[in-house]
Amino acid sequence: MLRIDDAEFLAFWRERHLCTLTTLRADGRPHVVPVGATLDPEAGLARIIAGRTSLKVRHVAAFGDAGAPVAVCQVDGRRWSTVEGTATISTSPQEVAEACARYAERYREPRPNPERIVMLIRVDRIVGNV
Repeated sequence: MLRIDDAEFLAFWRERHLCTLTTLRADGRPHVVPVGATLDPEAGLARIIAGRTSLKVRHVAAFGDAGAPVAVCQVDGRRWSTVEGTATISTSPQEVAEACARYAERYREPRPNPERIVMLIRVDRIVGNV
């Protein structure tokens, strides 16, 4: 199993890769969507910015304040990594701004969105081959 402080793992998560986010529907089936995700190893968090009415956000919000189990995966040929954890939703302007800044570093400046939230994923487990 990988560690969040593994140098190759961290380098892989600094590269620009599209990710997938897996959330759970009310009936327990997985919902998988493409996302841009960033990893903050010091805080033990992955962050995803999204619109507050998106289905992925509604899936996480349905679990309440305790958060929802999620997985974020990225793949590049034989290299892959999945970060698992518990996601919560934040509308805090400071947390949204932090997530947007990190997104801009990894991908590009996000388009303006007054309905933006940040999904904060407390990392519990990391698996992969990097």
